[in-house]
Amino acid sequence: MDRFDALLLEALQHNSRQTAETLSTKVGLSADACRKRLARLRKSGIIQAEVAQLDPLRVNRPLLLIVEVTLHNERKQELDHFKQQMQTAPEVMQCYYVTGNSDFVLMISARDMAEYEDFTRRHFFDQDNVLRFHTSVVMDRVKQGFSMPIAEFEI
Repeated sequence: MDRFDALLLEALQHNSRQTAETLSTKVGLSADACRKRLARLRKSGIIQAEVAQLDPLRVNRPLLLIVEVTLHNERKQELDHFKQQMQTAPEVMQCYYVTGNSDFVLMISARDMAEYEDFTRRHFFDQDNVLRFHTSVVMDRVKQGFSMPIAEFEI
């Protein structure tokens, strides 16, 4: 990865719908060179996904919850089972296996508290391996996104 790749990645993190022509003026390469570099960045896995960020209110999912989950034990089979459950649960926006006071941190969206309670019954209370969970309700989305600084290439 070089400076041009870093410039492309920086631009895409703020708007992934930019055309190669638009990107070419930002990074100083031809549109064709930008297309080739983007194809390489996608194929290599540096660009993992290009997603749409939705307005939770407009899609009737206004409740955002941060949930810390602690398991009874962390044997591979139980960890894999919990991970698989979280990967397939549509309410789970993000799931991280972490160090510290809990085993997992989840970002969950819900229509309301009744829907979240149903989620907890299915995925926490009905599971023998969930020891406890702690929920924080997001009051305001101050910053949201996945962009990362690409500082090492002196953009």
